[in-house]
Amino acid sequence: MNLVLLRGGGDLASGVALRLHRAGIRVLITELAQPLTVRRTVSFAEAIYQGETTLEGIAARYATNPEHARQILQANEIPVLADPDNHLLPNSYFHFPVLVDARMTKHPHDANIHAAPLVIGLGPGFVPGENCHAAVETNRGHNLGRVYWDAPSEPDTGLPEGDPGRVLRAPAKGVLKTFVEIGAQLKTRQLIAEVEGELVIAPFVGVLRGLLHPGLHVTQGMKIGDIDPRNDPQYCYLVSDKALAIGGGVLEAILTRPEIRSCLWE
Repeated sequence: MNLVLLRGGGDLASGVALRLHRAGIRVLITELAQPLTVRRTVSFAEAIYQGETTLEGIAARYATNPEHARQILQANEIPVLADPDNHLLPNSYFHFPVLVDARMTKHPHDANIHAAPLVIGLGPGFVPGENCHAAVETNRGHNLGRVYWDAPSEPDTGLPEGDPGRVLRAPAKGVLKTFVEIGAQLKTRQLIAEVEGELVIAPFVGVLRGLLHPGLHVTQGMKIGDIDPRNDPQYCYLVSDKALAIGGGVLEAILTRPEIRSCLWE
């Protein structure tokens, strides 16, 4: 069985998975045992916590092992496995002509251009010819979604997009306790979460677009949430324009290689 192996199941990775799945390409996602996904309502990684999740009509299920993943694929759904160290790659159950590294670590120290016939990296840190064959731009702007075959993607700016105040960060090291759900319309100074007695409050009116899973251990300064000042709850449940653009870039990279696209639709 020929598949695309997608490392990472966050919101950008899920936009890639959605576009590939809709195009008839079978995808398998690997994630951490406890994914650190902020935009959980648009992330297939949430299947690890919930057992299953649906994004824009596409279902994903937590797979306990490769055989279980095969059964999920046969049901035309997306399997999500906990495999942070990529042990699945040399597996007799599947053949992976394409590996997409969508973990968005910004520093993919373990990326390997020899891991698959076509290795595609998303965002900063990917250099075609060194740790991938193609890199897809993830920075908003004129080049968003562009595929690079002979140049690296843009470096990490270190800054959040838009108003930096929209990003919620852990005020201390410890266990995250949450008080509101994603999609809630927040008032200024409303209590959102707590870490070891330190409070996280809303800096302005908006919708809580993302929040880490409660009970996770976080470090001080770690991104734990995201507020959308547009104040429209429906945006919490739709794949973003950015994720769709990046997914289009990955699809372009796959279609560019005739030997790859022929085996994915065999």
